[in-house]
Amino acid sequence: MTTVRLTAAQALVRFLAAQWSERDGVEQRLVAGCLGIFGHGNVAGIGQALAEQGGGLRDPLPYYLARNEQAMVHTAVGFARTRDRLSTFACTSSIGPGATNMVTGAALATINRIPVLLLPGDVFATRRSGTVLQELEDPRSYDVTVNDCLRPVSRFFDRIHRPEQLPSALMAAMRVLTDPAETGAVTLALPQDVQAEAYDWPSELFERRVWHVARPLPDAAAVERATETIKASRRPLIVAGGGVVYSEACDELSVFSVARGIPVGETQAGKGVLPYDHPCALGAIGHTGTTAANAIAREADLVIGIGTRYTDFTTASRTLFGDVRFVNVNVAAFDAAKHAGVMLVGDARESLALFDLGGWKADPSWTARASRLGREWRERAASVTEGDRLTQPVVLSVLNDVAGTDGVVVNAAGSMPGDLHKLWRPSGPKSYHVEYGYSCMGYEIAGGLGVKLAAPEREVFVLVGDGSYLMMAQEIATAVQEGVKLVVVIVDNRGYASIGGLSEAVGARRLGTAYRARSASGHLDGGFVPVDLAANAASLGADVLRATDAASLRTALFKAREARTTTAVYVETVPGPSPETSAWWDVPVAETSPLHDDYTRAQRDQRPYL
Repeated sequence: MTTVRLTAAQALVRFLAAQWSERDGVEQRLVAGCLGIFGHGNVAGIGQALAEQGGGLRDPLPYYLARNEQAMVHTAVGFARTRDRLSTFACTSSIGPGATNMVTGAALATINRIPVLLLPGDVFATRRSGTVLQELEDPRSYDVTVNDCLRPVSRFFDRIHRPEQLPSALMAAMRVLTDPAETGAVTLALPQDVQAEAYDWPSELFERRVWHVARPLPDAAAVERATETIKASRRPLIVAGGGVVYSEACDELSVFSVARGIPVGETQAGKGVLPYDHPCALGAIGHTGTTAANAIAREADLVIGIGTRYTDFTTASRTLFGDVRFVNVNVAAFDAAKHAGVMLVGDARESLALFDLGGWKADPSWTARASRLGREWRERAASVTEGDRLTQPVVLSVLNDVAGTDGVVVNAAGSMPGDLHKLWRPSGPKSYHVEYGYSCMGYEIAGGLGVKLAAPEREVFVLVGDGSYLMMAQEIATAVQEGVKLVVVIVDNRGYASIGGLSEAVGARRLGTAYRARSASGHLDGGFVPVDLAANAASLGADVLRATDAASLRTALFKAREARTTTAVYVETVPGPSPETSAWWDVPVAETSPLHDDYTRAQRDQRPYL
């Protein structure tokens, strides 16, 4: 057996550079690069290995310097989602706070079923140095480190105590990264001494390896059961989720829905699977859904969930659907089994082709009613987004016009995901990128950077509220460093507007939801804190434009679109109407509150779906 003597970190870097994914005959690098911040826990290991290969964009594993460890995981997620989970980034950190900073990013990746590879440094495996800087001492066991925080938010976790353990760990990591049902964050904790330790590795470990991403087919008997269930319905509804996008099944869904007369509602991850004005498109569904989709959902006798995991927003906390059965198509059995549905465990695109429905169609009056409600919704939504006052819906409308067919909107948290879900007119599934599995404030700019790295030919418009911006804006500097052009639209309403409204609904009276100074009374009800977000963006290297009305916003956005460098467009918004869709969301109300009776009344509509 031919061997190569390398450190564990050098072997890791060389291995990752040789991994490829393949689906439908198309191959691409599985790990497109490594995002990292160095400290004493990884600089002599992974840092040295990356530097040895050059650290440049033309090297087998390009290196990108990030500003925050959580943010670099978000960047990897944005990249992997844009690439339909077929390619991702590795993220390396030092030990201690660098590693624990990645916990939130790992949770976001795993909750959204997005592959990312995390390579946190760890404490000495030999323990000969005793307690090292940033090491947690756990009196119960010496084998516990802060990296164990990553276990519950990782789909695969291993700690490499000896170089000999690395090959099996790497093979398991690649398997999970390329498994459409099991994917998420994969963590390999790397003790800093093991990273630098040399070993004689088998040469075949570094040969080019292709991981084939399967399109699993559901069981034939399950297809038959699902087919009979569909044929027994008269008022079916399709709920399309992210699995339709990742499977590249949008065309098949369009053909299927039209042929069978079945209306389609879209989750946040499924937004854009059908064109905005498609005859079967009802738009968003659930708590942030359209009146059209939610009305049809309440009257449906069958829900066909395709690639959705049925979050509480999608089902309006299990109050949206009435007396209904479910047929669930999903690559993950865990999701296909939800709501006691008929399970089709398989790829969305391939599963749609298996339904043999003969001449069956939905009741024509049902199809016609759904189409009419969809048209009425689009007309209503258009009227809400008109005007000169810079309400949030008006900002979204202007941005939607400027984004065009090659634009991508990126967002994650606050009130904007709800308005976007209802009002955005997507040109296709890749034009809408809202992270709403974890709804993580701070995702937007870092995630937008990942989207642009994955699709440099597209214009990426990062839509970020002032609350999210203040949590994590520093990746603007990373975009400037890399020469990656983003348009960052900073929407300032001086606080947490979304949670402010919710706090009133549960009796918390908007406590702590506005950015006000503490007054002489001792309360946070003084003047607004004078933070200049536009100046901050400029300090990070962005060109900055300010807008004060709809006309100046449109001008600024077009100018930013034509720019070659990262540009921030700053706008202050005022409260304004947003379409209400009367779908509930279960947020507990204090039993001693006068609002509690309304809460218990709403709970009565919740169904177990058993």
